[in-house]
Amino acid sequence: MPHKMTLTGSATGPLREYDRCVAFDMREKGSPAAPKGLKKSTFISYTVFVAKKAFNKTGLTKKSIMHEKILIQGEPTLDIPIDECPGEIGVICFQITVLPNKNDKKEAKQEVSKAQEEVAATKQKEKQEPVAKEAKTVHPDVKETPVQEKKVAPQKKQQPIQPKGTKDVVSFDDIIVPEAFLKTRPNPVKTEEVIEFVKRTGHLDKPLTIEKETKVLKDGYRRYIVAKTMKMDNVPVVYDYQK
Repeated sequence: MPHKMTLTGSATGPLREYDRCVAFDMREKGSPAAPKGLKKSTFISYTVFVAKKAFNKTGLTKKSIMHEKILIQGEPTLDIPIDECPGEIGVICFQITVLPNKNDKKEAKQEVSKAQEEVAATKQKEKQEPVAKEAKTVHPDVKETPVQEKKVAPQKKQQPIQPKGTKDVVSFDDIIVPEAFLKTRPNPVKTEEVIEFVKRTGHLDKPLTIEKETKVLKDGYRRYIVAKTMKMDNVPVVYDYQK
């Protein structure tokens, strides 16, 4: 029988286009409750290959695929070159489906509830207004003085904490990754440790090393992958000056 498999989640890397198909990277974590005596499974990275015709039917784009939750059904393959398949396992996709976002349903319910509260508050205010007008007496000799509005001092935005040694913060999209890095596979266990660190602290454990003028990545490809996975807009860096 064929080796069937199912994946769910979002793309962890940009969409790549080929002649007859598109490809993108995903990852999944195994069950936290392994049988007694066996080691727990870790994150596994996958590269999914989808026919262009099937992909176009989903309505996904290069940008939306990074944020939409999708379901992939297909078969594993180990015969694709590493430059086309950076994931640990390649997946030939037979069916791709965009899953509904739970947050959208939750937000819709909150909006309906908020609208109902506003209607109730408006009706209550209309009932109280006539009573307030009758109770109010105006003295012609007394002039009402306008109450000066208190100026609220603008609060200073708190700068996000950056790792020790950071020299600058640059946009993630400005960083250029050399082909040599793209052909490597960082250790998934160590990568997961950095991801957990970011979840706890809100920042990377170390800055990335880049060339100042070209923004080419020189060191820290694992942290680059983590920043992409955590969808960080800006990343801390140190500069490697070329002589």
